[in-house]
Order: sequence, then C-alpha cells, then structure tokens
Amino acid sequence: MADDKSAPEEIDLKELETFMESEELAAAKAEKEEMRDRYMRALADAENARKRGERDRREAEQYGSTRLARDLLPVYDNLKRALIAVPDELKVVAGALLEGVDLTLRELTSVMTKHGVKPISPQNGDVFDAQTMQAMFEAPLPGTKAGTIIQVMTEGFMLHDRLLRPAQVGVSSNTQG
Repeated sequence: MADDKSAPEEIDLKELETFMESEELAAAKAEKEEMRDRYMRALADAENARKRGERDRREAEQYGSTRLARDLLPVYDNLKRALIAVPDELKVVAGALLEGVDLTLRELTSVMTKHGVKPISPQNGDVFDAQTMQAMFEAPLPGTKAGTIIQVMTEGFMLHDRLLRPAQVGVSSNTQG
C-alpha cells in the first residue's frame, strides 16, 4: 500500500473554485473602486473646466475692450482740452464749432459709460488716493494739508472695477494745515 506521505494531497475542487472566485471578486472590487475614483476625478476636472471657461468668458466680455478704451482716452483728453483752451473772445465767434466739439465729447462720454468706462474726477482739496491716482509732483502749498490734491492734470478712468488709467494729480507736501 502506498505511504500516506508520498501520496499527493487531494485537492477539493469546490474549495479551489471558491478561493478563485473570491480572488477574482476582490480584484474586481479593487478595479471598480479605482474606476470610480478616476470617474469622480474626471467629473471634478470637467466641472472645474466649465467654471473656468465661464469665468474667462465673463472677463473677456467685461474687459475685452480694455485696449480700445485706453486708446480712446487721449481723444477724450484732447476734446476736453480743446474746449478749455478757447479764449472767451472766440467763444462767440466759434460758438457752433465749440458746440460740435462739446456734443462730440458728450457722445464719447456716453458711449464709454455704456461700456463700463467711468471717469475718476478728483477735485482740488480731495485726499490723495494711491489706488486710483498717480502723484505727478509734490509741492508745499500754504493753507493745505499734506496728502491733499492741489492740481488735477488728467482725469483717471475705471473699466468696471479695474483701473484703466490713474488720475494724474499734484499733491501738497505741507506738514501743517
């Protein structure tokens, strides 16, 4: 008779089948979790891309005209200077011309406002604001406090909530009021 030690162990096929199925099931579950994780990441990436695209579209709509608006500012400045530069004696003679220049300036202002371009118009005596103004010079002026505007050279402009051009001003450097 055969020795028990030399006889091969009998393999229970049912047990082997159950073992193989549990291994396959574990592998399938791990693969499912990996696929779920990849799906959720792809979904989040797609949502982020959608939001980024929407934000970019809104910004392009609001701020896409920045270069054109900046290019129009010297036209505004020159029309305004032309109206200021006319001496009183010529105002009567050139009344129709001045009215045309004034109407052109108002129309330009209206169009700029319609597209979100708004003037920053500081006045003498206002407090200097470094966020919207550029100090072109500082000078001591009797009767003024340090940091107050003593001269306005050019108006500034905002495009919606962004600074398009700072107002250019002169600022008092007095230490006493």
